[in-house]
Amino acid sequence: MTSDAQAEAGTAEGQGPVEISPELARKLEDHREELFEKFDIRDEFPSAVMTEAEKRTEDIQAEIQEEVDERRDLRDMTTWTTDPVDAQDFDDALSVEEREDEYVLWVHIADVTHYVTPDTNMWEEAVERANTVYLPAYTMHMLPPMLAETVCSLVPEEDRLAHTVEMHLDKETLGYEEIDIYKSVIRSDERLTYTQAENRIDDEDAPLHEENALAFELADQMHEQRKEDGSLVLNPRRDRAHTIIEESMLKANKAVTHELMWDRGVEAMYRVHPQPTPDEWSEALQEIQDLDGVSIPGEAWDDPRKAVNATLEDAPGRQLDKIQWAVMKVMPRAKYMSDPFGGHHALNFEIYGHFTSPIRRLSDLVNHWIVYTNDVPEDLPALCEHASDKQADAEACEREYKQFLEEVGLDAAAVNNRGIEVVEED
Repeated sequence: MTSDAQAEAGTAEGQGPVEISPELARKLEDHREELFEKFDIRDEFPSAVMTEAEKRTEDIQAEIQEEVDERRDLRDMTTWTTDPVDAQDFDDALSVEEREDEYVLWVHIADVTHYVTPDTNMWEEAVERANTVYLPAYTMHMLPPMLAETVCSLVPEEDRLAHTVEMHLDKETLGYEEIDIYKSVIRSDERLTYTQAENRIDDEDAPLHEENALAFELADQMHEQRKEDGSLVLNPRRDRAHTIIEESMLKANKAVTHELMWDRGVEAMYRVHPQPTPDEWSEALQEIQDLDGVSIPGEAWDDPRKAVNATLEDAPGRQLDKIQWAVMKVMPRAKYMSDPFGGHHALNFEIYGHFTSPIRRLSDLVNHWIVYTNDVPEDLPALCEHASDKQADAEACEREYKQFLEEVGLDAAAVNNRGIEVVEED
């Protein structure tokens, strides 16, 4: 592990995984199984799904070579991935250029629907699961990991099939001058951790320095513009590397949804987020205003999202969680819907949907299929409702499991960051 990776993996509590006894390990396993049953979450994959996944991971390079002539060949373009240090699969990569009158941003997403199509057992299983469920030190995947970690992982220095969103952005407004979505073949130059990406922005002699510095310059402008336009930013103190990824993915998701709705007029799995009532917003802002050391700027009260953004910028660090919680309490739950109208209140986007994580979300998988084929599943409204319900179940399962960890004397955050090691007692 590099020094960058070690820095990212370490925590203030010490190095290495959290050690637990075999007895406690059994308790955790039993409780997980109870939760899986309660929330109808599948852990093991059926043998038919695993057999299919194994077949799709054979002769990877030969299949990619056969595809090259049918796709845009972007293998010579400078491209890289940025993920957490412990990531097992790399499903999105970036390329960026500054031109005289525009920025061009490419977001390359693993082409999962080349391997997982509606006529496969893997698709059927993905529909049933609807998302990947992340518990501290334990993950239930939506797709077989062997698929996600091989052909659908944009590993460095290997050819991979991708679905690319190419965005030409006006230098002044950052609006879309042109959006092009197409199948491609890419070759990532390097896999960076967030810490490494952060360091590359500053180190002028490092590989990918110019690209990461430019990506942040663009992402920072997109972030500030989003806030100016009224997008709610509950976590204002992200580092630069996370800002690059977050803003790039938002821009790509928005571009795809723009294409689907305005240019094609097709149904898809849109993300709709209703707004709180005026009374609920007033209640949240009053709760925030009453916090010690916190003050909402007078001119911001008329727009609750901007009021929260402005307050978070200057609030003491100890109050951030309370401000975020006051907002979350009044926020309705976002849902997947086949009709996008109503928009996404928190982001202040007129239309929004997901595209950048087809390995872990059903919505993105379905939207990849619709973008490529223009073929909308007949049961799309039911798929939207199912995905929304399963997401709520996943969040409830994660919440209850973290609570159980605390009850048995474990720090859920430490377990999440460092993992677990079972140690035999002396």
